[in-house]
Amino acid sequence: MFQEELVRLRAKGSMSRKGDCWDNAVVESFFSSLKRELFEDIIFENRTVARQAIFEYIEVFYNRQRRHSTLGYLTPHEFERQAKAA
Repeated sequence: MFQEELVRLRAKGSMSRKGDCWDNAVVESFFSSLKRELFEDIIFENRTVARQAIFEYIEVFYNRQRRHSTLGYLTPHEFERQAKAA
């Protein structure tokens, strides 16, 4: 069923060998940061407010202000800009 849906959407599944945890490491790190930096001590009044807060966290803070050690302490936006210029 899942594989059929991937075919229908023309999507490529992100799967490696059985037991290889590295596929999920990056996204798990992101969600850990999101929970720690945004959700701690916050109760959103509704889904719309939560969606807006998550959007602002990702697009404004995480991608444009937060420096990432794996990117040489650049923001993802700066890293991409430099990569395109090279």
